[in-house]
Amino acid sequence: MAASPDDSASSKHKPVLLRETIQQLKLSPHLIVVDGTVGAGGHSQQIIKQIGDQGQLIGLDRDPMMLQFSRQKLHQNNITLRQSSYADLPEVLNELNIPGVDRILVDLGLSSDQLEHAERGFGFSTSGRLDMRFDESRGESASELINTLTRHELVQIFEDFGEEKYSSSITDAILKRRTQSPIETVQDLNHVVESAIPETVLRQSDKHPATRVYQALRIAVNNELQHVQDALTQTFPDCLNLNGILVVITFHSLEDRLVKRAFQDQRQWENLTTKPITPRPNEQKMNPRSRSAKLRAAKLISKNPQN
Repeated sequence: MAASPDDSASSKHKPVLLRETIQQLKLSPHLIVVDGTVGAGGHSQQIIKQIGDQGQLIGLDRDPMMLQFSRQKLHQNNITLRQSSYADLPEVLNELNIPGVDRILVDLGLSSDQLEHAERGFGFSTSGRLDMRFDESRGESASELINTLTRHELVQIFEDFGEEKYSSSITDAILKRRTQSPIETVQDLNHVVESAIPETVLRQSDKHPATRVYQALRIAVNNELQHVQDALTQTFPDCLNLNGILVVITFHSLEDRLVKRAFQDQRQWENLTTKPITPRPNEQKMNPRSRSAKLRAAKLISKNPQN
């Protein structure tokens, strides 16, 4: 059963780099704007103010729980909300008979609401089942992957998607544990990871020892990097009008590298941020989860770049 907020619940999520995002989007009335990760609607609330009644906002999210939050805030007639990945934007635009859009925003971070939801398994501080799917009606959960993948496959996930130094020892601990009983909850995984990391490292680290493991599993479960890559190379160039602007907010180096590499293609993009924009000290203090955020923006200058 898909997770959902209580009817009276309100989102706890604070939109990251809000002022900087609005500045980079260069909004004006009448524009058609896509918020490809609408989440709780924090960025979109400001976008709709800028584009006015004559503009159009399309909000997408893979997570039905987050769409329920956004619907509490975004109910104007010129707003369309859909449960969909930003990578599937062409299908959404075709359904709406829209040939192209002027602005696209994607914020690739998890929301506070997802991290703190006890039954989603996104955060190591919760106590529920180990799921991690954005859309719980599709694909395999994190617990299913952990309990069925081979040693090689698990090591590769932890190394490639989490850059985890102790990937081999963590995987061995997982394999040992799952022969005794399945790893099904957040606490199950936490205990296994902690048992595989040297005590001196546990004492000295200022991060939870399972931080990179959770990142890696979430990316694998939701096929996140492939979604980003497909969108950057095909979806966004196809859907943006010429001189349209794309703004991407990332939260770890794997995603940021993909965005940086795409925007370096001067045949297709005019890079509007030579260096990524990061949160100001005050925002980092008020919202610690914003610390790793990086914003990059580019203008589409060619639909069919020549070699």
